[in-house]
Order: sequence, then structure tokens, then C-alpha cells
Amino acid sequence: MRLTAHDVTYTYPRGDHQVLAGVDFEIPDGASAAIIGPSGSGKTTLLSLMGHLLPMQHGTIHALDSHGREHSLAATASWVLQTVSLLPDRTALDNVAVGAYSDGASRADARERSLKYLAQVGLAGREHDPARILSGGEAQRVAIARALASHRPIVLADEPTGQLDATTSSTVLDAMIGAHRERTVVIVTHDPEVAARCDLVLELRDGRIHERQSAPA
Repeated sequence: MRLTAHDVTYTYPRGDHQVLAGVDFEIPDGASAAIIGPSGSGKTTLLSLMGHLLPMQHGTIHALDSHGREHSLAATASWVLQTVSLLPDRTALDNVAVGAYSDGASRADARERSLKYLAQVGLAGREHDPARILSGGEAQRVAIARALASHRPIVLADEPTGQLDATTSSTVLDAMIGAHRERTVVIVTHDPEVAARCDLVLELRDGRIHERQSAPA
């Protein structure tokens, strides 16, 4: 799914600070993009507009398939939020299965997907552990596996590796933006190593995007 934005402008309610001032970008189908910039530059605001968590004030953001047909971002994107929200008394497998069920998967398919993506994020063997006993980093990985299990063509992730060490971050990024290019991935990050793994780097400065190709990792 290709993502395009044109002249996206956003001012915080109850204020006069224009955090986004005419943002334009294009992310090709199957590509990964990192959104970087200093704190307060509007990274999470832009991601929230992309996922319809905030209403558009001005401009457009479109999700287009290979035939140029437009699709609803709310229906085609899965989320990895900074605040991990899991069902604490359900197992890791059950929590990941929620993502598969949101995509209409059968019970058997949901289980298969859950085991697959838990293994990909380094949690094989932990599928029967209740979420409440997981560490913060493990819970974050369950949330990432849940987003991947939905099989939606777009993943929007806000600091998905913030609680992970370098080795685990690399494992998670392999799962999210590996060689198969099964989905378009947009990651808000402060980590230059995460940005370097992405195909594009979209740097927010003064309310606008400055796009560049990512350097080889």
C-alpha cells in the first residue's frame, strides 16, 4: 500500500502553535519509513493523523493500492503504540491472536499466526505466559507481534523499540521490515540505528518534512 500526504497542516487545539505546516511525502508500497525529529516536532501527531487517531484539519493523506485505488487508513493500518495495552490475564498467544481476529482470521489461523509472530519477535516458548508477568520489553514485543498478526498492509509504530536493547531491537526490526516487504511500515523513532534500517527517513523540521534516503545500516 502506497502512502501519500499533501499539504498536511495541523495546529494544536486551544493554541496557536502550528506543529505541521504543509507536510508532503510519498512512501512506496512495501517500503519502510522512519519519522525523526526533536521532541515536540510533531512526529506522533503526524502518525496519528495517518492512522485517523486525530481528525485532519487541512491537507490529505491517502493509502493507495497497486491499481491506484484508495483505501481507508483506519481499515488498512495496524498500530504499535508507545503505551502498550494488553489483556493482562490472557496469554501472550491470546493477545497476539486479537490482531489476527481483527483481520477475520479463523481460530486455527489466529493461533498459527500468533505462534509465527511471537517466534519472529523472539518470544517462542512464552506463548502461554499471562501478559501480566511479562517485562515491559516483552509486552512491547507482544504488541508488535499482535500488529503483524493482523496482516493489514500498513503498520504504524510509535517508538516500537523504545524499551528494547540493541539485539532485541534488531530482531524486532527484522520481523517488521524484513526482506519479504509484505507491508508498508512507518516508524516514529529517536534511535538513529532504527532510522538507518528503514528505506526512507522523513525528518520533521519547522513543521515540514525533509526526505532523504536512509544510509546503509
